[in-house]
Amino acid sequence: MDLILCHTTADFDSLGAAVGLTRLLPGSKIVLSGGAHPPVRDFLALHRDEYELIERRSVNPKEIRSLIVVDTQQRDRIGKTAQWLDLPHINKIIIYDHHQEQLGDIPATEINISPVGATTTVIVEQLQKQQISLTAAEASVMALGIHVDTGSLTFDYATPRDALALAWLMQQGASLSVVSQYVDPGLSPQLQQLLKVSLENIQHIYVRGNKIAWVHLKTDAFVPGLSSLASQLVELTEIDALVLLNEYPLAEGESRLIVIGRSQIQGINLNELFQPLGGGGHSQAASLNLRGVDSQEILNQLFEGIKATIPHPPIARDLMSSPVRTIRPETTIAEAQRTLLRYGHSGLCVADAQGQLLGIISRRDLDIALHHGFSHAPVKGYMTINMRTITPETTLPEIESVMVTYDIGRLPVLENGQLVGIVTRTDVLRELHQEEERGRGGEDQRGRRGEKNIKSPTLEELHSRLAPQLWQLLTKASREAEKRGWHLYLVGGAVRDLLLAEEASGTLLIKDIDLVVDGFHKTADVGAGVELAKALQQLYPTARLEIHGAFQTAALLWHKDPELDSLWVDIATARTEFYPYPAANPEVEASSIRQDLYRRDFTINAMALRLTPPRAGALLDFFGGLLDLQAKQIRVLHANSFIEDPTRIYRGVRFAVRLGFHLESQTEEHIRYAITSGVYDRTTRQNSKTPALQTRLKTELKHILEAPYWKPALQLLGDLGALQCIHPTLKLDEELLGQLRLLERCLRRFDSQQTLIHWQMRLEALIAHIGAKYRGRVARNLLLPEDSINRLECIAQYHENVNKIIPSLQAHREVDEVRPSQVVQLLRQYDVPMLILIAVQCPRVVRRKIWQYLTVWRNVQPILNGNDLRKLGYKPGPQYRQILDDLLAATLDGVIRNRDEAEEFLAKHYPRQI
Repeated sequence: MDLILCHTTADFDSLGAAVGLTRLLPGSKIVLSGGAHPPVRDFLALHRDEYELIERRSVNPKEIRSLIVVDTQQRDRIGKTAQWLDLPHINKIIIYDHHQEQLGDIPATEINISPVGATTTVIVEQLQKQQISLTAAEASVMALGIHVDTGSLTFDYATPRDALALAWLMQQGASLSVVSQYVDPGLSPQLQQLLKVSLENIQHIYVRGNKIAWVHLKTDAFVPGLSSLASQLVELTEIDALVLLNEYPLAEGESRLIVIGRSQIQGINLNELFQPLGGGGHSQAASLNLRGVDSQEILNQLFEGIKATIPHPPIARDLMSSPVRTIRPETTIAEAQRTLLRYGHSGLCVADAQGQLLGIISRRDLDIALHHGFSHAPVKGYMTINMRTITPETTLPEIESVMVTYDIGRLPVLENGQLVGIVTRTDVLRELHQEEERGRGGEDQRGRRGEKNIKSPTLEELHSRLAPQLWQLLTKASREAEKRGWHLYLVGGAVRDLLLAEEASGTLLIKDIDLVVDGFHKTADVGAGVELAKALQQLYPTARLEIHGAFQTAALLWHKDPELDSLWVDIATARTEFYPYPAANPEVEASSIRQDLYRRDFTINAMALRLTPPRAGALLDFFGGLLDLQAKQIRVLHANSFIEDPTRIYRGVRFAVRLGFHLESQTEEHIRYAITSGVYDRTTRQNSKTPALQTRLKTELKHILEAPYWKPALQLLGDLGALQCIHPTLKLDEELLGQLRLLERCLRRFDSQQTLIHWQMRLEALIAHIGAKYRGRVARNLLLPEDSINRLECIAQYHENVNKIIPSLQAHREVDEVRPSQVVQLLRQYDVPMLILIAVQCPRVVRRKIWQYLTVWRNVQPILNGNDLRKLGYKPGPQYRQILDDLLAATLDGVIRNRDEAEEFLAKHYPRQI
């Protein structure tokens, strides 16, 4: 175990540096050595589950391999964890710090100290060097580390390196709202006095769960820095919107009124509210400067505008995951831990046989119980009984307040006493992130590389980007789902393609659409997707319906429809999945849309557009898919994704080449690890069925090898070593590349009408490159057709025959050329696909003869046919075959060139009997 130690009373710099190190050292864990600053404590109350944090008491010292200490060099700053420094089996102790003047007493094996404003900057530079991408949560806490330790780059010791590090973290998605929420800029003495007055006189009301406040300050003269005062008031009083008025007299007997507005509510645009009065600014910060006006009238006007534009906040019903996975109180700690591992949860609800909620047990509770050796104890002894619960109508601000106040990571949702869902910290953070992204949506920002940001389309933009007939289909589907109280989402590749669409052309006719029904919060059961598909078929009777019960999916298929052309619409019930072993088919269970997206392969395919009201058109992007589209990169969702399903390697390569994207560096590392680990070979030996290395692998190979970009895709697969999924010995070496180039020449020359299956011929050429004894088995494993299997099993023998006989024929002749008739007699026993496969593996002298046979000699016919023989008086019989063969051979060899010479040939070699 690799542990990263933050100093006691951890600040944001130590936490941010530690979080960055978990990306540099995969698998490492963070231990807070003792307490944290109040802002850090409040931050972790909401964000803890986003990071690799573990409790000091859950650590088994015997399992520690290395220690990394951040933001200090002194052992007394790391509290009780300092005793781990003296463990004899520790092989590495590393220090990362930026305090050059500090004298250290930690026996480090490696020290990294740089003259920068924050330790986090040192870690950022290493992340940049290794091209490691961050999540928004990771980037945000690291940005906080630099902001706090450098006074937002205003302290004397802040450096250009800190500024560059902050810029990169912003590119990685650091949330500015999170940074501003936890950074304290400080106030001047005059403003501090006004802050005291403001806190005594501030007034507020609640509107739709939002705290709206105002304060009216009267001073003798203009006061600079009121914007900082307004920001400090918002932070100290935890208000969501503020109107600060400052009125002071002018020499002419009039008064001047300065109004400053601040808002943290997505949907309110202060700039639009302040503009009619002559002010302006940004959506969340605006100001106004007037003279000779009624301050109360101005306040009333602004306040009414704010109240009118406050959106209805999301409620628990919109956020919650449903159904809730529960365990019984008698479930053992070990069994509960396995359940968490299987479903990726951070906690479980405990319920009795009647479904009544009894308690909650978290991953931390289980870790500690396991550490103390209570794996066989029931969870009822460790679960939390005094729970905070919410209703489906509880608003997002109320949920956030409960979580922060009571440091709760998950809140059960009860309706009429029944457990209908659960809201977790992650759900809240995702929604807050979504709101922030929606708030940025109207701004013409620039992306990471200077290009315009890819933005979520509004419902109107979505309508304009899709062909009208598709929009009508989706509208009808959403109405049918809404009738049943369900949510309907467009997911996967269709969402990706809509986001990538450059302009709203109204002609985008997507051929493959995935819809997901999420309705467990209402009345849906596991058959919701099938029921919706049947309802749609009633509206579209020409569509063919296919039902796949095992996977809770149904599909509607149109073939050459006058309006929809050839369209495939897959409709599934939201589900989660679990792989019992690598390369197996997943086991699926009905779940929520969040779990459904979580089970997918890459971030750019794990987005969803909601089609049903309310909030129709809302984009669900829990994993940074938009940012990855912007960065043109393919990033996998889970570290074990390729081990569980190797076809995802091929899908990732296909998407990268097709879209012109690149594989994110850590995703590429996961691919290489999965391949070199030998897991595919082991699982094939241990399990009779490995669909991901059989049917699903064949499907991905087909998609790649029939695409126009198959060559670069195959080259990338070769560079990754991924062809080993077909067979451990298969590599894309120069010999195989040459054979594939020859194959393409043959297919263009001999099959211009594409009577052969070209992608399959390419696959056969790949398989033919491995050892002869493996070819048939690999072909059967990939479920190739019988003729293909026969070719691959026989090609070694046929190749040997052709490769031996043609040179030997030439060696026994005094002239340079082999007689064409001899080549034809040898090669006509093989079909064209076999000859092509033989040709690409043969030396040039043999390949030339095969080429001549296929282009010229196989088309030559005898000058005389059976009818001619009968007219010449030859009696029909078995000898006709021999006569015609000899005539053909003589024609091929140039012995006869016309009819007269043919008849002379017959008279000489086959005299008629009179």
